Amino acid sequence: MNSILIIDDDSAFAAVLARSLARRGLTVAQAASATAALQALQSPPDGIILDLNLAGDSGLLLLPQLLAAAPAARVLVLTGYASIATAVEAVKLGAVNYLAKPATVDDILAALGQLAANPALPVASQPMSLKRMSWEHLQRVLAEHDGNVSATARALGMHRRSLQRMLAKRPVRE
Repeated sequence: MNSILIIDDDSAFAAVLARSLARRGLTVAQAASATAALQALQSPPDGIILDLNLAGDSGLLLLPQLLAAAPAARVLVLTGYASIATAVEAVKLGAVNYLAKPATVDDILAALGQLAANPALPVASQPMSLKRMSWEHLQRVLAEHDGNVSATARALGMHRRSLQRMLAKRPVRE
């Protein structure tokens, strides 16, 4: 794998990831929207890192278009809102793997299949902890309610103060 396209609307995250991948000798291109991503496919990359949530749009809707334009590309769906349903859907649509953020560069390269090319890369195959999954779910529901804690608490059937305490206890890695 020599070239990677990063499709993520979080410019800071995409820039850090691009620098890290470039340090590993990969050619990296970035796109912040579906339109920019399809334009970047004029020279098809070997791998594509696709964010699931692109400024309110679903990366899953873009996935078939990416594979149609670059059928040989290996697509990794990377998201801060991981769920089993979206993971299954991403793989059905042609993604080779699905990772929850935060993920290390080594995790990303292993998920793209780069591990076979470089077996010295360490792989962290630990699943997300229950605390982390709960926190991610709370964040997703909070985002669905535009950051309104009271509306989120009502949707989850819990007291607002309990939700605030849970949101304050962000798990570090797992």
